[in-house]
Amino acid sequence: VQLVESGGGLVQPGGSLRLSCAASGFTFDDYAIAWFRQAPGKEREGVSCINNSDGTTYYANSVKGRFTISRDNAKSTVFLQMNSLKPEDTAVYYCKIGIVQDYWGQGTQVTVSS
Repeated sequence: VQLVESGGGLVQPGGSLRLSCAASGFTFDDYAIAWFRQAPGKEREGVSCINNSDGTTYYANSVKGRFTISRDNAKSTVFLQMNSLKPEDTAVYYCKIGIVQDYWGQGTQVTVSS
């Protein structure tokens, strides 16, 4: 199982970024997948997830209305569109899947600063 995140970077407050998580080593269509983030000095927290059956999504209250999760099963990739970014969104963003055990990507840094 391999998860590879990309798309992070430095953006000004109010800006947008689109994160990608490319998956391999398992049947992507069979599993829900989630995004987490970890800011300096803070615990890792769940941001959003999307299930595999009907595309039902979940968002943390802190990102609801600003972030959108989606998946492309043909490309085994999950996306996180992040709009109206705030400095408090600064963190390393990880994708995660649970298959008997949890698998994490290496993370991608998102920095929101003027």
